[in-house]
Amino acid sequence: MKGILIEKQDNGSRAAIADIDEANLPAGDVTVRVEWSTLNYKDALAITGRSPVVRSFPLVPGIDFAGVVEASQHAQWQPGDHVILNGYGVGEKHWGGLAQRARVSGDWLVRTPAPLTSRDAMAVGTAGYTAMLCVLALERHGVTPAHGKVLVTGAAGGVGSVAIMLLAKRGYHVIASTGRPAESDYLRELGAQEIIDRAELSGPGKPLAKERWVAAIDAVGSHTLANACAGTAYGGIVAACGLAQGMDFPATVAPFILRGVTLAGIDSVMAPHERRVEAWQRIAQDLSTAQLASMVKEISLAEALAAAPDVLDGKVRGRLVVDVNR
Repeated sequence: MKGILIEKQDNGSRAAIADIDEANLPAGDVTVRVEWSTLNYKDALAITGRSPVVRSFPLVPGIDFAGVVEASQHAQWQPGDHVILNGYGVGEKHWGGLAQRARVSGDWLVRTPAPLTSRDAMAVGTAGYTAMLCVLALERHGVTPAHGKVLVTGAAGGVGSVAIMLLAKRGYHVIASTGRPAESDYLRELGAQEIIDRAELSGPGKPLAKERWVAAIDAVGSHTLANACAGTAYGGIVAACGLAQGMDFPATVAPFILRGVTLAGIDSVMAPHERRVEAWQRIAQDLSTAQLASMVKEISLAEALAAAPDVLDGKVRGRLVVDVNR
């Protein structure tokens, strides 16, 4: 089979297209013929070696994939079933989706919900699935469109783009924060009603700021997350799911003890199976595949290698779906 293989070297690691013997696939009770994968931020870190996300070598990267079950020793899955996988350490410590085959635990798989195809599922990918987990967190907190505006940071990225679409579909007034003013038209097409420059949020701010939104979805971290919390209205919620700006959180307790703001951590990697199923069913229900097409670019395995640095440098709009068969 063909795939991207990351191998350990004296000065770090090297990622390249390789012909891989299927006998080398790791242990698992389900073998999947991968149809589509994606290039996510974590995949780009693995491919470039900029951060030590790869925990064992050699390794096929790719934290998500969609395809068809070829062989199964798991009671829930039969050959021909269409499935999705996100997380569970795949693409970090277990071989992932940027290859033509994957062997995994059947417990990690979710059935692809109609009417989504495998390509649709990867147009959404881990980024969109994470965005849906964030939206569900806001809904569990009781936030409705009538309560006020919702901020989305890193708006032109994968998580941000899908979050805007999901929120707009439900009738929320979305404020999109981006460092790419040229993408304003794109963000408005997705459903954003206001665009702000990320510079408003990316530097050191006040412990409390003007109450500008009732909720926020943040994929950026660091000062941006701190300022998102500081600008959240009384009783609001911030769903934090990323660290594009940094892992630090230079904030105070003021939003939490003076405004009752909730900071909800969103983990997509080890989320419970029932929550995954709920998220994917809502994605199938809420997302327009036609609108999804406007934020997707299709690339090959070789192009995924070349695009990885651009993903890390914030130069990629929306989602990159990878056709593993070319």
